[in-house]
Amino acid sequence: MSTSIPQHARVVIIGGGIIGCSVAYHLTKLGWTDVVLMEQGQLSCGTTWHAAGLVGQLRAQESMTKLIRYSTALYAELEAETGLATGWKQCGSLSVARTAERMTQLKRTAAVARAYGVACDVIGAREAGDLWPVMRTDDLLGAVWLPGDGKANPTDLTQALARGARMRGARIAENTRVTAIHTRDAHGAREATGVAWRNKNGDEGTIGAEIVVNCAGQWAKAVGRLCDVTVPLHSAEHYYIVTERIAGVHPDLPVMRDPDGFIYFKEEVGGLVMGGFEPNAKPWGMQGIPEHFEFQLLPDDWDQFEILMTNALQRVPALETAQVRQFYNGPESFTPDNNFMLGEAPELRRFFVGAGFNSMGIASAGGAGMALAEWIVAGEPTMDLWPVDIRRFARFNGNDTWLHDRVKETLGLHYAMPWPNRELDSARPFRRSPLYALLREDGACFGSKMGWERANFFAPTRDEARIDYAFGQQNWLPLSGAEHRACRERVALFDMTSFSKFLVKGRDAQSVLQNLVANDVDVPRGTTVYTGMLNERGNYESDFTLTRLAADQYLLVTGTAQTTRDFDMIDKAIPRDKHCVLVDVTSQYAVLAVMGPRSRELLQSVSKADWRNESFAFGQSREVDIGYATVRATRLTYVGELGWELYVPVEFAVGVYEILHEAGKAFGLVNAGYYAIDSLRIEKGYRAWGRELTPDTNPFEAGLAFACKLDTDIPFRGRDALLELRGKPLRRRMVVLTADGAADRMLWGGEAILRDGKPVGFVSSAAFGHTLGCPVAMGYVNNSDGAADSAYLTSGAYAIDVAGELLPATLHLKAPYDPRSERIRN
Repeated sequence: MSTSIPQHARVVIIGGGIIGCSVAYHLTKLGWTDVVLMEQGQLSCGTTWHAAGLVGQLRAQESMTKLIRYSTALYAELEAETGLATGWKQCGSLSVARTAERMTQLKRTAAVARAYGVACDVIGAREAGDLWPVMRTDDLLGAVWLPGDGKANPTDLTQALARGARMRGARIAENTRVTAIHTRDAHGAREATGVAWRNKNGDEGTIGAEIVVNCAGQWAKAVGRLCDVTVPLHSAEHYYIVTERIAGVHPDLPVMRDPDGFIYFKEEVGGLVMGGFEPNAKPWGMQGIPEHFEFQLLPDDWDQFEILMTNALQRVPALETAQVRQFYNGPESFTPDNNFMLGEAPELRRFFVGAGFNSMGIASAGGAGMALAEWIVAGEPTMDLWPVDIRRFARFNGNDTWLHDRVKETLGLHYAMPWPNRELDSARPFRRSPLYALLREDGACFGSKMGWERANFFAPTRDEARIDYAFGQQNWLPLSGAEHRACRERVALFDMTSFSKFLVKGRDAQSVLQNLVANDVDVPRGTTVYTGMLNERGNYESDFTLTRLAADQYLLVTGTAQTTRDFDMIDKAIPRDKHCVLVDVTSQYAVLAVMGPRSRELLQSVSKADWRNESFAFGQSREVDIGYATVRATRLTYVGELGWELYVPVEFAVGVYEILHEAGKAFGLVNAGYYAIDSLRIEKGYRAWGRELTPDTNPFEAGLAFACKLDTDIPFRGRDALLELRGKPLRRRMVVLTADGAADRMLWGGEAILRDGKPVGFVSSAAFGHTLGCPVAMGYVNNSDGAADSAYLTSGAYAIDVAGELLPATLHLKAPYDPRSERIRN
């Protein structure tokens, strides 16, 4: 499958594994036929050829589940289109439970699956044994059965996608290695312009391109480094065995997963493929991936495989006598969070990445290729891809030492128990606030977000600063509850240093922001504006606050996880003929949030500034003195109480913290963590990016249309889409639900919402509401038959599906706590 290489193409794709071929296939399907794919060896010769080929539909997020479901539909149809077999077989899949905790998790999975429209049944151990007769079942508590799952042949599937792309005009050059990425500076930004190549015959050349796509699999990190693009992934050894024939194994045998044993099984030629994801993986390729590592395996490592083999023998006793036909040790690339990467690289325009599929490339390839192709053609994502957006990482995530240590853990996450609020343990601590040591001494139990160590809650001793994971109420709940109540009743201090902070500067700063964000930023100096940043469909790409510091300067504060993504989107939106620059100042300022009804008294006791309501109203910001330090105080709240966020230069942070804590003794001040922030904000109905606000939700649905300047004639991104939606009936709406009387229960998010017994949505955020005395949830309620208006919303009987048990719930159209916001404005 070789071809002559032209001097120019609209798109050049690097890598002929299943992902690269899928992107080529979908680009040509969208009408972009001038596509050249370059593969250094032969198609599928990297990691694709030795993949197990499992295709499970269900993922933790609805958008990711949609991608996999698209994959299954595509694989079922591809042979008819291309004439090439794909090996696709809808054999269904079983996941079994050895423990009560795993059974609870599987029941939660089944509840979500049903709400997603994915066929899924909870079954007993005996029924599971009927479906998988060679399995031991006397130690099982049950299973879930997904009849729509299946398996495919990775090499055949890759060839079918490649043929589909070639049928529409794509050219594929095998045995052709990309040796350089060509770039240029264009109006102050770098962009890709093509590649240099060399084939195995010694021929070499260049090809110009409008778009370059890095789908180089394990080599994607090295390809990124050719053009100074960070692709944070690391390879690890990954194992499975193939047996000879085993009695009772037949071609229609479902895929079977035993996550408590870290293992999976599938049928192959009357025998079994058995592999898994051990908890402590073995990294590989520390010196780089060999250039010609094609259709190759690593040496057998039975010692590393032992934990998988031991569990497999327990589950399938016939393995004791079965002959092993082959041991596969095929390395795979893994990312720091076990999700793959898609999107345009923030460091280089017109350079896209589709890589790091964490041994899930076969299941993901169809949907991921479709989503990336649509992103390339449309110029922005066409759906919510935040869980896999490459911009969820930063430059520092490309550190090889850090990646080496992190990948030991991430491989095992496939089958590790997905506990609510589970934290990763490896390669930490990473980024630290200047208050880290002080908070640790005060008993902080830290979580991690965007690499930042953030206090989740505070314990009486450092030994008690731990999370005992459970699906019910966890050990920290009373401690976080005390912090929650202190904020409601007295005053609490939160270290929110991890906020992403940008300066937007220049004489055109106002006009640039007016065109970019939904709310009006033409406000007096010292005024703060809450706003959304929308896409062309009128849906949220981010939300943040803007504080006008001067006529030509704004401070933009956004979420911790969004630093790279928001900076990239804003920077790209600044016209090059405008006098406006964007500067990341995240690491220059600590943020101390002083919140609660006694916050004004505390701050007045340590500062000569006037903190009275008449002088310092809600939404105002100014420089003030606290002890010897000069800091910026902004009167805002994310917890629903009177309070201020203090933006403190890092060199003054410890001093300000010590002053506040010493003076705070008289007012009942406590340190508080992010678990309390979450429970406080959910009681108040405050939305969060990535949960209530996503690229698939708009301000009308979210109840935030008041923060859009639609009554002005000021154009902004997404305005036309919002005007088209304005006045039309909403099909869904964000609501708050309380599980009244369920003081011993817990909601975590992701649960299905039922109205009159039928699924109508999902919980996007949840916490125990310590002020309300019950679990509180936020989420969107849909009406597929009409408008989700007040009459519809208030007329139904609601419940939340908690692992198959229905928890009665009361729906609120306004925040159940302080619905008039009287506590924050006085």
